[in-house]
Amino acid sequence: MKKDIITIAGKLGSGKSSTAKLLAKKLGYDHFSSGDLFRTIAAEQSQNVLDANVAAEKDATIDHLVDQRLREIGEHDNRKVIDSRTAWHWMSKSFKVYLDLPTTIAAQRIIDQMHERRDANEEVPESVDEYAKQLDARLASENKRYKKLYDIDPAVADNYDLVIDTSQYNLDQVVEHILEQYRQWQHS
Repeated sequence: MKKDIITIAGKLGSGKSSTAKLLAKKLGYDHFSSGDLFRTIAAEQSQNVLDANVAAEKDATIDHLVDQRLREIGEHDNRKVIDSRTAWHWMSKSFKVYLDLPTTIAAQRIIDQMHERRDANEEVPESVDEYAKQLDARLASENKRYKKLYDIDPAVADNYDLVIDTSQYNLDQVVEHILEQYRQWQHS
């Protein structure tokens, strides 16, 4: 039986969180971000996200904590939109979406958001190209861990019901496209 859960995976900076939050609001569903949970756990360990990702290559504790929470949601919850690179794996009966885009566009988007937030605790990268390299390194680290831990690759399009290149659309267009496809999926 299909569940009223939408899992949104994708590249860094592809708009997973923004898309998931707006989609949840439009549907009247709850939102959960495994990235927020990962960042919280990393901060509790006095690490930034990149350092926590690299450390997690040797110690899977943080991944196990995040993934356990995802499994619990998949078993017990409904009417939820989840942004996570691995939720699609734990929630096979969910509507699975992947958001894609070129890394340089992702880097520029994230830098622009950092400037808008002006968070004093966040270091804004000087160069889009250098930051794109950092994003690629972070994604490679995450993918290496997921392959080692679960033998999965979150970037394989066949894992998803819908793949969208978010560099081609604005947030509202992405959300509307997901809503349209989700409703079709629910009735199929």
